[in-house]
Amino acid sequence: MHELLIFKNEKLLRQALTHRSYVNEHPGEGEHNERLEFLGDAILNFLSGEYLYKKHGEKGEDELTRRRSALVDEKQLAKFAKEVGLDFRIRLGIGAIRDGGYQNPNLLSSTFEAVLGAYYLDNGSDIGKVRAIVEPLFDSVPENIVVSRSNVDSKNRFQEWVQSRGITTPPIYNTRQIGGESHAPKFQSDVFVEGEEKASGTGEGRNKKEAEKDAAENALAKLKKQGLL
Repeated sequence: MHELLIFKNEKLLRQALTHRSYVNEHPGEGEHNERLEFLGDAILNFLSGEYLYKKHGEKGEDELTRRRSALVDEKQLAKFAKEVGLDFRIRLGIGAIRDGGYQNPNLLSSTFEAVLGAYYLDNGSDIGKVRAIVEPLFDSVPENIVVSRSNVDSKNRFQEWVQSRGITTPPIYNTRQIGGESHAPKFQSDVFVEGEEKASGTGEGRNKKEAEKDAAENALAKLKKQGLL
């Protein structure tokens, strides 16, 4: 068993593995894992940023930001989830299982984040314990894959355009769920830049990250059409 799955508080691990679809079918089961996912996402962004900062002393902010997005995108986090053995441990509702939930990158990546958040709490909020777990996973990702993914991230390309205009405030994303089932939600995101009326876009996706990337892609397409890119 991977160290990430060894908990002192088994109830906390069970919550981290519990998807909303399971709670919908078992109302007495308690809280699902979305709050832990929020915490894990924040921890993961910090640790990936720290990791890349130490590893690439010669890289600038823009390059490090692109690499971080690539290192912790949905596809990569889903792979991490499988590596540590989360795939068939996720507690899903019948509908989610029927729709292939155990192999769904969205569910895998969000559960990985939730378990990281829970692991942090289970270890007395010791970030060093989580760092010891995730850095070997980061090390396992080939450099060429990180570079390849970092070159195509629309959110990073949009932010680079904003910075090129001398704007210090980053793009603002308003993202919300607009439909779908609990195991297959649909999100919409609107992005805009303060002081730049022409820099805006709308996108949709199966999760918040996907919707935001689609919104950034839409904004970039508009800018290109207007001859601003």
